[in-house]
Amino acid sequence: MAGSLIDYLRLARAGLTLARYGVRLVPAGTPVPVVLRLGRVVGLVWRMVSWPWSRDPKGQSPIAAALTDLGPSYIKLGQFFASRPDLIPEALVADLEELTDRLPAFPERVARATIGEALGRPVEALFTRLGPPVAAASIAQVHKGEVPVAPRPDAEADSSTTNENSGRAVAVKVLRPGIERRFANDLSSFYTAARLIERFHPPSRRLRPVAVVDTLAHTTALEMDLRLEAAAMSEMALNSKDDPGFRVPKVDWQRTAKRVLTSEWIDGTPIADTPALRAAGHDLDELGVRLIRIFLQHAMRDGLFHADMHPGNLFVDGNGDIVAIDFGIMGRLGPRERRFLAEILYGFISSDFRRAAEVHFWAGYVPAHHSVDEFAQALRAVAEPIMDRPAEQISMGHLLGQLFEYTEVFDMRTRPELILLQKTMVVVEGVARSLNPRLNMWTAGEPVVKAWMERELGAAGRIAEIQRGAGEIGGFLSTVPRLLGQAERTVEALASRAAEIAVGEERNAAREPAPIGVGGWLTRIAIWIGAAALTAIAFMLAARG
Repeated sequence: MAGSLIDYLRLARAGLTLARYGVRLVPAGTPVPVVLRLGRVVGLVWRMVSWPWSRDPKGQSPIAAALTDLGPSYIKLGQFFASRPDLIPEALVADLEELTDRLPAFPERVARATIGEALGRPVEALFTRLGPPVAAASIAQVHKGEVPVAPRPDAEADSSTTNENSGRAVAVKVLRPGIERRFANDLSSFYTAARLIERFHPPSRRLRPVAVVDTLAHTTALEMDLRLEAAAMSEMALNSKDDPGFRVPKVDWQRTAKRVLTSEWIDGTPIADTPALRAAGHDLDELGVRLIRIFLQHAMRDGLFHADMHPGNLFVDGNGDIVAIDFGIMGRLGPRERRFLAEILYGFISSDFRRAAEVHFWAGYVPAHHSVDEFAQALRAVAEPIMDRPAEQISMGHLLGQLFEYTEVFDMRTRPELILLQKTMVVVEGVARSLNPRLNMWTAGEPVVKAWMERELGAAGRIAEIQRGAGEIGGFLSTVPRLLGQAERTVEALASRAAEIAVGEERNAAREPAPIGVGGWLTRIAIWIGAAALTAIAFMLAARG
């Protein structure tokens, strides 16, 4: 009960803060409960009293400023909802997209203590230099450091290489102190709010508020284990090792733990600094096309994509390679979702709306009781108004977003990973068009989509599918000896039981027994029928598993 009371107090504080910034807690036209009206009055009074000392929202919308004031957990909550336009109105999404993830840094001495405790050695023993924080976000901050580099064998006799190899620059990411406890406390109050919403506001149950908080809890748990971010970096580096023009910073696993991540320091030009890129001789048009194709390759070919590709996380190094940083938020697509994405994009590229509709039904996103033709009509309604626009005004991401607006009409259960993909695609398109405002997204993306479809749905894809099927059959056949052994033991048990029954009948029978041959055959037939039935059931269970 005490825990619930604390949750209510935390929610009351959050509500008062929102009211102080003038945020409406109930949609316009909806009756406002008395308690919320009272809270709004208290919040307005608080706002007037604290106005001389209130924090400057710096041009943010009221809700973005309020969530920033409430701290890291609420910033993440707002960013999460900004990535889920299927859950909240578009106008609110636009307001939440103003949220920044830049907060004041915590003291350097605290960071050093955290690093030493996490890695089990003093900072001085791990780094030749560790500078002050260069960036601070809601969950962690980053320091620039330097680690010793062993001299190359061919440099032993060459003293001129000593200074060059004396240190290697690294980026050291450190979690904020107490951030796990802070998130756990706030998540507890989020769960309380979600349960209240489900209980007292039936229309919201379709959005499954508790499940939404479950998703938020899962994503933040992943972000607060920096080993998982390091693993995502390594996985993407392996996936893209042969992709020209893109690379991922190397992880220093010896200096990485749950609360500390050390990786290669990237010296490059921010991708948003177009004058500097142009001055360095980079082809901005080619960079824009490359960025789109890289993102689609990662999503469709690998099923793993960087889901936070805003301009601050993208650089262009001296070799002209695009380098991504900050892998705390990653998106994953299974084979079904990848095929869905490819078919949808190809359907729109070729104006084959029926094919695009059919793949929705194939993927199970639209229930079978709806009409394929009616859904194709809805897709045409989304696509036709934009087809006559100039190519530079057409967005793949916004097209998918409009498509997801039909979720309620056609009882679609949109997958969170597809929503995350759509939001990331909007961001990537924005970055690409900042490099080349005339960029044609369809022309840029078409080769990647076509190559994926030829590989996965053409002859090579069929062979791979057969191989996957053969692997499944092989796995099933490997269980057959065990199933037959179980069937044999079952037969033996049934035979033993049948023999016991036969002996008992012989002892108790007063008249001459029936011919043994017929009874024996009937018993054997019954046993084999039972064994066959048990074997069939075992096969069905194995196939379903």
